[in-house]
Amino acid sequence: MKERLQKILSARGVCSRRQAEAWIRAGRVTVNGQTAALGASVDPEVDTILLDGRALPSGGGSVYIMLHKPRGYVTTLSDERGRPTVVQLVDCGTRVYPVGRLDMDSEGLLLLTNDGALADHLTHPKAEVDKIYEVWVTGFFQGALERLARPIRLDGYTIRPPKIRLLGLRDDQAHLLITIHEGRNRQIRRMCQAAGLNVTRLRRIGEGAVRLGDLKKGTWRYLTVEEIAHLKK
Repeated sequence: MKERLQKILSARGVCSRRQAEAWIRAGRVTVNGQTAALGASVDPEVDTILLDGRALPSGGGSVYIMLHKPRGYVTTLSDERGRPTVVQLVDCGTRVYPVGRLDMDSEGLLLLTNDGALADHLTHPKAEVDKIYEVWVTGFFQGALERLARPIRLDGYTIRPPKIRLLGLRDDQAHLLITIHEGRNRQIRRMCQAAGLNVTRLRRIGEGAVRLGDLKKGTWRYLTVEEIAHLKK
């Protein structure tokens, strides 16, 4: 069924109707590859509607976003020290919250949503959602992988053994792929420190079935219907 375009954008939770009208006038919205006109009526079940080249989130008022977080941003809504925050990078017309954390010196995949139930599910220890990281370290030595794979105690909790793969090695500098099942504060860095390794770069590339892919640093996109369904399982 056809509806006014600004009404559809508002119903999908990306902005108010007034903001939608401003975005349409600015040429930020396309329908079937053509710049949309203010007042146009479209059928969201048939027509392809894009905002800044991105598909709209599914209906229901909930918004699900993937951000490629750069270094130098804190994963909070505001910072008492005035440091830049991840939400300053996401202009989606509604307030969204980070799911879990990436510390200021880390980069990569960060989910944001206004769906509190999903956020609680993904961050609860019992969910055991796999989180995949590329990690660059110095101080690598023979036996380091075995030591890193040992379960250790963090915050009074014994973490599950991580999955570790060596991607590259040059002298004592190694490029690792590490999959963990929890999300303890600075967990990867603390694991590496306990194994005698120094992390020089850390990037999250996967969470559950969602992958960072080729999303450019500092940019974001809406999750697909399939990605949302996987995360909700």
